[in-house]
Formats: sequence, C-alpha cells, structure tokens
Amino acid sequence: MVRFILDRFASAYIVVFTVALGFAAPVSAQEVDTQANFALLMDARTGKVLYDKEGDTLMAPASMTKLMTALLVFDRLKEGELSLDDKFFVSVNAWKKGGSKMWVQEGTQIRVEDLLRGIIVQSGNDACIVVAEALAGTESRFAEMMTERALEIGMENTTFKNSTGWPDPEHLTTAKDLALLARHIVENHQQYYKYYQEMEFTWEGIRQPNRNPLLYVDDTADGLKTGHTEASGYGLVGSAERKGRRLIVVVNGLESEKARKIESKRLLDIGFREFKDYDLYAAGAKIDKAKVWNGQKRSVGLEVREPISVVMHRRARKNIKAVVTYDGPLPAPVSASQRVATLTISAPGLPPQEYAVFPTEDVARTGVFGQMGTALKHLLLPKPQQVSDATDASDG
Repeated sequence: MVRFILDRFASAYIVVFTVALGFAAPVSAQEVDTQANFALLMDARTGKVLYDKEGDTLMAPASMTKLMTALLVFDRLKEGELSLDDKFFVSVNAWKKGGSKMWVQEGTQIRVEDLLRGIIVQSGNDACIVVAEALAGTESRFAEMMTERALEIGMENTTFKNSTGWPDPEHLTTAKDLALLARHIVENHQQYYKYYQEMEFTWEGIRQPNRNPLLYVDDTADGLKTGHTEASGYGLVGSAERKGRRLIVVVNGLESEKARKIESKRLLDIGFREFKDYDLYAAGAKIDKAKVWNGQKRSVGLEVREPISVVMHRRARKNIKAVVTYDGPLPAPVSASQRVATLTISAPGLPPQEYAVFPTEDVARTGVFGQMGTALKHLLLPKPQQVSDATDASDG
C-alpha cells in the first residue's frame, strides 16, 4: 500500500506518495571499476544513463566520428535525396588519405552503398572523404554540417573538424554525446543499421573484417563503431539487444584492443543484469482524486494520459516519491481535457521528472442554491489534516 498525506496550504493541496519501488541513480565510477578513462552505459528506449564515468568530459573520438559521417548519408537516403545506387567520384585527396582505408582508386566512381560499408565495416578514411566532398564540396564544410547535425540531436558538447576522426585538438566530443548519436541511429535508421552487423567487406580484392570486437564475443551485439589514435586511446561505441531491451555502451581511453573488448562487454553485461525496466503507471491510470468547488460532484479522479516507466537498479526498492500538486479545490466546471495537476517523480540524486495530470471526467457547475450551500459549508466547517490510504502506484 501507499500512504499519502493530504494537507491544505493556502489554496493548494499537495498529495505525497511514498512508493515501495526503486528508482536508481546512475551507478557511479566508484561502484563499478573500469580501466576506461571515459565510459557510459545508456538504456536505449528511455535514454536513461545507467553508468557514468566522465561521461560529460571532452575527449577525442577518433574513428567513432564516422558514426556522424554515416548518419548524414542515412539522412539523405531517408529523405529521398540519395539512393544506394548513386555513385560518388573519388578525388586525389580521398585516394591519398592515410590511416585505415577502403582502398578507393582515384578517378573512379563508387556506389553509395559500397562507400557506407567502407566507412562502417572497414573504417575507411578515404571513403569518408569521398562522401564528404560529394555532399558538401569540401571536407571542412562537411565537418561544419556534422557539428550542426550534432546539435540538432542533442549532442551539445561536440565539435567536428573532419569526417574521419583524424587527430585535431578542436575535434572533440563526450561519451554521452556519442551514446546519444548511437541511440539516434538505432531509433531513426533501422533500415541502414544492418550494415553495423556485417562481419566483413571486400573491396578491390581486399577482404577486411569488422573491427568491432563485440560482434565476435556477444551474440546479442549488433553495432556500432571502434576508434583509436594515440591521443584517444582505444574506444568503442557498442550496442546490444537482449529480450527486447537495448543498451548502448561507450568506452574510450583504453590501452589496448583487448581491454576495449573486455570492458565494453563487461559493462553491457552489468547493465543487462543489474537494471530492469519497471512500469509505474499505465496510460489512463487513476492516481488520486481532487476536491471540486461548486461542482455537481464533490470530487473528481485524477489520471495520467501517458505511460510512465523507469529503469531501476535491482538493489533500489525504496526512496522513490511521487508527488501530485494542484491548486484546489478545483473550481467547476472541470473539463477532462484540461491539465489540472502535475505528477513529479523523484528520488535522491535524481532530477525530478514531471508529468501532466488530468481529470478522469467532466464536472459541471452546480446551481445557485448548491453554490450557496457550498460557500456556507466552507465558512463553517474546520479544515483538519487528513491521512488516508491510496492504491499502490504499481497497480496502474
């Protein structure tokens, strides 16, 4: 059961629920040790951060940059401005680019789909430049487009200076921003997400395996991108889905490929094992009732119109609070389409999350004699504090 206190403060009623459920803050770097200098674990459905170690600290993304390069191509494909069969010209600049390569040939034309595989599977710097020059004219202008797109999807701390992740002191992002980028790709480009699962790609007779180690050690993993430079260390943006639930992991600043494989897999395992989704309220769940002033009914039910769920650590079974606030009593007439209250869900260490609350039905105004009686009753009767029981929030 849930206990609530209904008290009167001036013209406002405040209903406080203490729910016997958990609502965990992100696991701290002190609770889970990792060799990564930067690490973040995110629930893909809700965007909730489950684990955070320097997740908002600027870092060099190396080839994890190529997630954004591919996204700009996905966007054009989705908008119908490109097709997978369109061909892009290979410049001398693209052909000469060092680092990891798809092995494009100067003066040739390459299909967009092959370039995508060259970027995603082979991590080809040359393929990235082919795409950048085709879509923006120059790589520097394409980098500006990448930064603009990053802001549009909530990557507030990211600046791109090139399409490849080539070292540049101003080419920076955060683990949280990379997780947001991966989540956006998963949610909005499922048609093209399949390329991240391909185990190998052959171009110009050169067969290259996918560099993502998670694909080889975790059957539930299906993406996304590795990165490595001397400045960044070894990094990975990975994702896996188990029993309909998807997590995204980001690690960076590791000392070896082996450490990258171990740490990314271990953090995913912790996330799937230690956290779970929990539904607090279904859409249309009645959460309380409010008194009505001058209405044909003395009270009206209060409900939420959207489902409310949280991702919780298995240890967290208490300290969640659901608070309903409204100015009351509600003056009649009351419309069921009118937002009349706010449900605030909070827990220690978490920012409050607010949801709109609506009446369960319309309540018409009472007649003149009814209004006179209500006013007289209000003047004469005392207003004691009330304590009563409410239905457990989890029943919704």
